[in-house]
Amino acid sequence: MFNQPVAGVGRGKTAQNPARTICLSFLFIIALGTLLLMLPFSARSGQVTPLMDALFTATSATCVTGLVVYDTWSYWSPAGQGIILGLIQVGGLGLVTIGTFFQVLVGRRLGLYAADLAKESVNSDSFAGVRHMVRTVILGTLLVEAVGAAFLSLTFVPRLGLRAGLAASVFTSVSAFCNAGFDLMGQEGVPFASLTAFAENWAVTLPVMALVILGGLGFVVWDDLMRWRSRRSVTVHTRVVLWMSALLLAVGFFGFLLLEWGNPATFGGLSVPGRINAALFHSVSCRTAGFNTVDLASLTDQSKLLSALLMFIGAGPAGTGGGVKVTTIAVVVMTVVCVLRGEEDTIIRRRRVEKGAVYRALTLVSMGILIVAVSTFLIFFSVGGACPAIDVVFEEASAFATVGLSAGVTGTVGLGGQVVLILNMFLGRVGLLSLALALAMKSAGSKGVIPSGRIIIG
Repeated sequence: MFNQPVAGVGRGKTAQNPARTICLSFLFIIALGTLLLMLPFSARSGQVTPLMDALFTATSATCVTGLVVYDTWSYWSPAGQGIILGLIQVGGLGLVTIGTFFQVLVGRRLGLYAADLAKESVNSDSFAGVRHMVRTVILGTLLVEAVGAAFLSLTFVPRLGLRAGLAASVFTSVSAFCNAGFDLMGQEGVPFASLTAFAENWAVTLPVMALVILGGLGFVVWDDLMRWRSRRSVTVHTRVVLWMSALLLAVGFFGFLLLEWGNPATFGGLSVPGRINAALFHSVSCRTAGFNTVDLASLTDQSKLLSALLMFIGAGPAGTGGGVKVTTIAVVVMTVVCVLRGEEDTIIRRRRVEKGAVYRALTLVSMGILIVAVSTFLIFFSVGGACPAIDVVFEEASAFATVGLSAGVTGTVGLGGQVVLILNMFLGRVGLLSLALALAMKSAGSKGVIPSGRIIIG
């Protein structure tokens, strides 16, 4: 399949740059989704959906973000909801990964370019493991989503009826695993409610949290853990992802519990187990999930700031989550620590991190901060100061990290603000990854001898 050009991509320079091909595949899916969502059958009203609204929804679904201009159940028809669900699934796994899976499934041999493309798509460290990794990603995803839907149906089917309950279970499971944050709970009469009706219902929140965490760990970690029985060890990458994920979940849990405990608009009206549930759920959701069980606009400013920080960091690489990734932050932090210790190399768990990885980590964080800062100013001006600055920071971090949590700013931005959010969602899903891959590619030509220059630092 991918021995041929993808979505009109030529085999010249693009064929030598898998990152560009992956980027263009996402653009193709967004364009196709926009077209389908604009058609009358996608809306309950039977009318054509405006271009920008369809584009915003398609981008949010494909980039597994969850920011919306319309309530998913109230505005979109069952066909439109099916299109959104398809965009979420394809966006979460990647068109390249899905295409490679079907190529492997029918027994076709992967050419060099197709194997290289698939390797970059699933972040495999070798060509030999590409076929195994692709199978693990697709089959593992379908299994986990099916189990998640089964658990959710125990609550949704009695509550909504068989047909609607099963549809909501499948939709929520796929959305949660892909860290998308779209939901169909508007059918209970409260648009944009997300999972606020289940703030104290562990039967719903636990499966959703498990799905979000599994999707956010990354498929490389999945594969490594599955091989543990035979190797009795895991890679440094897996250890860093697991430790950082646990640390950030704990920081978020205790932080939100402390900051929101007495807030009558959020945790204050819940029981003690309900407050624990809400704090844990929001900490997990900030890992790029996009679901909420409390009114986010009513969070304290401190909680919104903590949420923005957690969203910016995000989940693990090669998964369905966004953000700059936990491994990136770990490398940056340990680089600072090692410099303060007088060491020339970045050391993590008694292993030296390659200089190229350190440079890419510093670049990703720097570019991320710059994008968020500039976009925050642009969105703030687009709303004309109608929204508090902290809410704008919260919304921008949510868009950039492809989280989907909203403090209500998305519904108030004009055309300019929508464009900024769309660009952020796209960059957050594929842009910085493509930049990192491009930085990793060495020029084929000789750079010649470059004289050194002395720059005083600090």
